[in-house]
Amino acid sequence: MDLAVTLRRELHRHPELAGREIWTKRYLIDFLRRHTSLEIVDRGRWFYALYQAGRDRQNVAFRADFDALPIDETIDLPYGSQFPGVAHKCGHDGHSACLAAFALEVNRRGADKNVYFVFQHAEETVEGALECAPFMNEAGISEIFGFHNSPGLPANSIGIINGEACCGSTGMIIHFTGIPAHASQPEEGRNPSFAIAEIIRRIPELTDPAAYRGFVLCTVIGIDAGKEAFGMSASEGRLMLTIRGQFDDELEKLRQKIEAGAREEAGRYGLEYGVSFRDSVPATVNHRESADKVRRAAKRLGLTVLEADAPTRGSEDFAWFLRHTRGAMFAVGAGEDRAPIHTAQFDFNDEIIPTVVDLFTALLNE
Repeated sequence: MDLAVTLRRELHRHPELAGREIWTKRYLIDFLRRHTSLEIVDRGRWFYALYQAGRDRQNVAFRADFDALPIDETIDLPYGSQFPGVAHKCGHDGHSACLAAFALEVNRRGADKNVYFVFQHAEETVEGALECAPFMNEAGISEIFGFHNSPGLPANSIGIINGEACCGSTGMIIHFTGIPAHASQPEEGRNPSFAIAEIIRRIPELTDPAAYRGFVLCTVIGIDAGKEAFGMSASEGRLMLTIRGQFDDELEKLRQKIEAGAREEAGRYGLEYGVSFRDSVPATVNHRESADKVRRAAKRLGLTVLEADAPTRGSEDFAWFLRHTRGAMFAVGAGEDRAPIHTAQFDFNDEIIPTVVDLFTALLNE
């Protein structure tokens, strides 16, 4: 526990954004080399440690992420971020510390399975798991587990759900091109601002719950039209949206509706338009067999199991792993009074580390 907490707080001091986790990866590798005899395999932007029980044994994996967020550390912590504008405000420092502590336990106690400890980059941009996930097939991994700390749930409780555990999502950028004109004669040009306003106005209609069997949401992320030139009517504009959905087919349905709306408004106002996408990830879909293992393992440990009745709205790139092998993503309660993730007040609750290690160990024995 002391080693795990020390590791977690060192990671917290040195946060790195998605795709830039050079120090973080190296520090985790060095930690595991100092404290275990596990095989360490560097895969470039990510790595894994391996405990080998034998060639004829089952291959299972456990995953943690290690990137931080572009948020200032505004709370006073003795191990606060040393880098302005970057901080571990999602708890990936804690996720990696938990997985490293579990690796130490497996190295010390042994296991009857081959265990892959996957340390993954770039979860916040949902590209890290996309890069790592094909390894599941390469290594013949039959099952993978991951968790997320969850402020708002009772400390050390376990949240689990069958099927869709996290919504899928994608970023949409709708770009309109019109014709410039003098601000005193806007009728001589084609201003995209009206088309953008119409799409925003129609969002409640496009996301009407009556048209879907599951949850959908469209959030305006940014609006960019024209320039700071008060003699000109705008001729270029962008609308940035994030759309999300409980079911992949309904996320696609919403995407098509929005794109059809953009096409309609472009025609109405005589504009050219284009649509591009960013940070796309499907729904995270738990396998029933793996979710049941989480339930049984938690109950054997005397932990409170909370059955979720809906997926979390936030997306999770762990979804990509579950496209390659069976597995489950679960929540570990961080405390009902803890600040939410992705806020400046958040800090990972070190007291849940033993719970995660115990649960991972119990899953290994399922």
